[in-house]
Amino acid sequence: MNNVDQQEISKFEALAATWWDPQGQSKPLHQINPLRSQFIELHSQGVAGKKLLDVGCGGGLLSESMARAGADVTAIDMAAASIQVAKLHALESQLPINYQQQTAEQLAIAQPATFDVISCMEMLEHVPEPLSVLRACNTMLKPGGWLFLSTLNRTKRSYLMAIVAAEQVLGWLPKGTHEHGKFIKPSELLAMTDQFGLNSRAISGFRYNPLTDKFKLHHDVSVNYMVALQKPEATSDHD
Repeated sequence: MNNVDQQEISKFEALAATWWDPQGQSKPLHQINPLRSQFIELHSQGVAGKKLLDVGCGGGLLSESMARAGADVTAIDMAAASIQVAKLHALESQLPINYQQQTAEQLAIAQPATFDVISCMEMLEHVPEPLSVLRACNTMLKPGGWLFLSTLNRTKRSYLMAIVAAEQVLGWLPKGTHEHGKFIKPSELLAMTDQFGLNSRAISGFRYNPLTDKFKLHHDVSVNYMVALQKPEATSDHD
């Protein structure tokens, strides 16, 4: 149940004050957030009117995008400072988002088969047992529901881009934000989601262009990537 790394939580607690600064240390998240939203909207056939859960929501960037798109959003994170920032920003934005400080595993006990769409972005590489989070997400998904995951691939290129460039050279992220050994290859991620009978529907990478200082969705998944998975309509007893 206690699938939490306190050191990882502390890293994000320290970042809390800068979550909503588009030029601060969350700048890359601000840049890729519209692409994440676009990916979710496209593959889920729109989130308007759907119950959506954002797991590891941080300061609420994606949660707010989804609420603006008409989703009924619940969002969870274990970093208390991040949840406080997210709640305050949602108040300012006048968005009715249900923020809670708890783990996916805890929520799965209370709310099985509740959500039409679940997102878990840039979080799996920060927990001791990613499989445990995926099991909880699968439990909380309604039959036919969609699970959207994003994480970092464990490649030489991701080490150079996400750690050397982003943390040490450009200073986009605080040094030590990521550990390369915790990155997850797409084949490993899909092997885990296969255990629950989730069907992979789409995969996309992000490509950064230093000349325009912009990201775009790309078939190259060697650094960051997103996956869209769907729970079968006819539930089989996988969870």
